[in-house]
Amino acid sequence: MTDIDDLLSAYDQQLRGAPPHPPTGVTYERDGPLLRIVGQFRGFVSAPRDVGLRGADLDRLITRQRDYFAARGEAVEWKTRGHDLPADLPERLRAAGFTPEERETVLLGRAEEMTAAPALPDGVALRQVSADADLRRIAAMESIVWGQDWSWLGDDLIARVSAAPDEIAVLVAEAGEEVVSAAWLVFREGAGIASLWGGSTLPGWRGRGVYRALVAARAALAVARGVTYLHVDASDDSAPILRRLGFHAVTTTTPYVWSPPRP
Repeated sequence: MTDIDDLLSAYDQQLRGAPPHPPTGVTYERDGPLLRIVGQFRGFVSAPRDVGLRGADLDRLITRQRDYFAARGEAVEWKTRGHDLPADLPERLRAAGFTPEERETVLLGRAEEMTAAPALPDGVALRQVSADADLRRIAAMESIVWGQDWSWLGDDLIARVSAAPDEIAVLVAEAGEEVVSAAWLVFREGAGIASLWGGSTLPGWRGRGVYRALVAARAALAVARGVTYLHVDASDDSAPILRRLGFHAVTTTTPYVWSPPRP
């Protein structure tokens, strides 16, 4: 029987904070209990489960992050979890002008239970990639899926692969010359949990086993590295698929984003 409390504790201990090797141009800064990440496509604030501040002291900490990125003319994301303290943190973020984006479910599951792969559609093949051109092809595919410019993702993946190639494995599903889906696996040095990211699939290829095959391929890579658990921040679309595979919900996560006013 899976102990959800143990999984949640492992998540808090191993996946909070930031990877040890930042990409070129990305810096980590401490502000009290927070880790502020600067130099990505938007700023990022990572906090422990309990920031340790309450009331006006917490308001000042929040305002300081907003004003820091406002001075840079950049948006910033404060990543919250459903079990974070204090309980009124979301309310105080909203009061400071942060807006919640879509809530996702944090799932954890045993990597060895996720390696059984379905048959891929005819003409589709999986491939691990690291070349700049392939990573930019992924960004182009994501731009189609989401209907907006995701070129920043190509730059982000290139920088991460360059900075720490052993910490990220990027896979594509291709039909001929077309990238139909892509996903990546992120390792943390010394951690028994690796994270699944991506998995977006072009509309015409959904429901045909491509997403599931990418999960299985990444699970196999994780097992080969001695990783016990896989982590996913899952949308409402993907969470049911992953729970059927054996993933367990441990909490939720909601990004709160502040963006500079438009001129």
